[in-house]
This record gives sequence, structure tokens and C-alpha cells, in this order.
Amino acid sequence: MATTIPEVAQALGSVFTSVADEAAVETRFVQRRSKMMGAGFVQTLAFGWLANPQATLEELAQTAAARGLRISPQAIHKRLSRRGSACLREVLSAAVRRMFAADPVAIPILQRFAGGVWLLDSTTVALPDALANQWPSSGPGKGRAAMKLVVRLNLLHGTLAGPCFQAGSDSDHHGELQDKVLPKGALHLADMGFFDLDRLRKLARRGAFWLTHVQARTRLYDRQGKRWHLAALMTAQTSETVEMSVTLGSRERLPCRLLAQRVPPAVAEQRRERLRDRAKRSKKKVSVERMALADWTIYVTNVPAEELTLAEAMVLGRCRWQIELLFKLWKSEGRIDESRSAKPWNVLCEVYAKLLGMVVQHWVLLTSCWSYSNRSLTKASRTVRGHALQLAIVLGNGQLVCRTLEVIRRCFAGGCRMNKRRKKPATYQNLINLTEAGQAA
Repeated sequence: MATTIPEVAQALGSVFTSVADEAAVETRFVQRRSKMMGAGFVQTLAFGWLANPQATLEELAQTAAARGLRISPQAIHKRLSRRGSACLREVLSAAVRRMFAADPVAIPILQRFAGGVWLLDSTTVALPDALANQWPSSGPGKGRAAMKLVVRLNLLHGTLAGPCFQAGSDSDHHGELQDKVLPKGALHLADMGFFDLDRLRKLARRGAFWLTHVQARTRLYDRQGKRWHLAALMTAQTSETVEMSVTLGSRERLPCRLLAQRVPPAVAEQRRERLRDRAKRSKKKVSVERMALADWTIYVTNVPAEELTLAEAMVLGRCRWQIELLFKLWKSEGRIDESRSAKPWNVLCEVYAKLLGMVVQHWVLLTSCWSYSNRSLTKASRTVRGHALQLAIVLGNGQLVCRTLEVIRRCFAGGCRMNKRRKKPATYQNLINLTEAGQAA
């Protein structure tokens, strides 16, 4: 059932008042009564930076004043501390646990998967080197500290799971979201870093589907039981497309369909050039197998052929980039990876507060525009930011919060749509075109 405006209003009121005050006490951020208790601190930072991601301490003090809280920029700076960051993280974790859903987006191929189309990915935020003990980074040439944010996004209903936090040095294979149970009939999409045969097998046993790229060194077997390296199998193909039944893994023998489409030579060369560039930066040699596989786009899936054709899989697989666009939105518009300060605890407070603002922004999008197939999240996020201070001011009154959210909904209805593109169609256009092509056939 879709989340309603009153439900989001109630969540905002709870998270930013009682939850924030309790978190402040539990983390010892507040040990005695003062001008700025937990709720005032969290509201000022989250909504102040949501309204203006580059806000100065003086501008944050004005945000507090708009809420009726008189506090100096220096007093705010003093509270950007280890305990302040712990308080903000607790509130953010409480917000993340509230998972909301919109009406299903009006795209038939997504609605085919009743349990949702779930994208899983991660992004990294660099932190000051002084935080390296808590948040170690990875790889040469990078800073010593980084935080990895892992997110799962349901394209059908917009439900956001996460962000969950890992050290930048942690593998994508580790983390609480990777082992979360998906609903029966759901489709799992993730990049190569999350490829794990055991997890795919568990998803299949629970009645969920998956569509994923396959790692170059994965052992696979054809119908006759012949063992292949993926590169050798694809080199042996003479057609432009491949669709065949295989089993994956020497031990798992996971049954699935292998779907492949040969790419134009220019695209293959671009891929090889990117592989060479990455190898040069990481000082690692590109394997012969990976260079050979650049000629193909390859997926493996347990979705039956009658429910997903090869052509549909090629388009649906590219939807994984939608979560990359969400991260881009958070970084380019929300500026979660930028700070005016270089002090470690100031920066960590800012990361948590801005992420909390991104979660609030997502809740508002779900009540207002997610079900539009041609929604523009960039335009919508700017609309939310334009009303962020008004939301902060009325947080104590649920009825006024509902009215503000209703105003935002009307603004979304008047705009926040993407224009159709002829040369490079947007993802939603490609998905809808699949349905139109099927009807024409």
C-alpha cells in the first residue's frame, strides 16, 4: 500500500523530535538542558543543509532562528563533535528503518515483478585522514579514510533500504543489506561487485529472480555438461545474440539462462580503453578474458524465457544505472561528499546530517511523484529544497506539515518531468518502448 502524506508527516514529527532527543541523551550529546537539545540540533543541520548544501555556520544559525531557537554560529560549531556525530548517526539509522513505498510506477515491464525491481549498489564518501582508524579507505592514491554507503532501491515502488555504512576498505560482499530477504516475485539487479553464487541460489530458493552480469572467471557448463570459461564460450559464438541454458559454478551448479548481445566494434574498443585506464591507475594487468569479453553485453538470469526475452533483459539490465543516478543526485545536488570544514568530526556530522536530508527528500518524492514514469528527480529535489525551511518551521504541527507536503505535491504536478529525447532516449522511454514493441508484434 502506498505511503500517504499523513504517514510521512508523522514520521517527520517523530524522527526529528522524540527520536532526536532520545538519541542525544543516549549518545551523551546532551547531558543537561541547554538552548539546543537533540531535536533542535538535528533539525537545524538536516533541514539547513537540505535547503542549502553549502550553508555556512551563520546560515545554519539563521535556520535555527527561523525555528525560534537563538544560538550563535560558534555554539553550533562547538556541537559539531564526536558526540554530535554519534547523535546524528542514531537519528539517521532510525529514519532508515522507516521504509516507505509509493504507488507502482506506470511502466508495465517493472510491474511484471510483483515483489519489486530492487537495485543494489554502493558509493564512497572521502573523509579526513584523522578518521582512518574508524573508517579506513582502500587502494593506492586515495585518502586514508572513506565511508562506503550501501543502498537498495526498489524501482517499482521507490522503497529505499539504507544507506548502510561500511568502511571504504570493506568489500561489497560484506554488509547487512546483501543478505536481506527479498519478497517473492522480486527481481534483484546489482553490479559485478555484488556477484555471489551462493546469494543468487538463496534468492532463487525464496522465489525471487535475479538478472546480473557474470564474472569473467566463473566456471559454467552447457546443457551437455561441457565445462567452459566464459571468454572461450563467447569466442566460439558466431551469431550476434546468444541465449542458452547453463549452470554456474563448479560446486553450486546454479541453473540459469545466459543472454548475450554482441556490441559494435567502436563500443568494444571504448570498453577496452576504459579497462586499460583502470588497470593503469590501479597498477594491475587486465586479463585476456576481460579484454575478449568487451565484445559482448552478457547477463545471466533465472527469469523464465516466457517472462523475460533477451531484448527485454538487455534494456532492463541497464536500469541498474538508476541507482548510480540516485548517488549522483545525492552528491551533485545534496553535496553529501563536500564540506567547508576540514575538521574530522565537523565533516562526519555534515555527512550524517546531509544523508538524513536525502532520506527526508526521498520520503517526500514517494508521496508526490515516484509513480510518474517520466519524473525528473533532479527537478523534484530542487523543489523539495525550496520548501525545506518551511518544513523545518512547521515540524511541531502535524497538520501544517501535511499542508506543506501537499503544496510540494502540487508543485511536482506542475513540473518536475523529463522531456522526451529522440537521439538518446531516457530509461523510462526505453522501458515503455518495450511494451509498445510487444503490442505491435
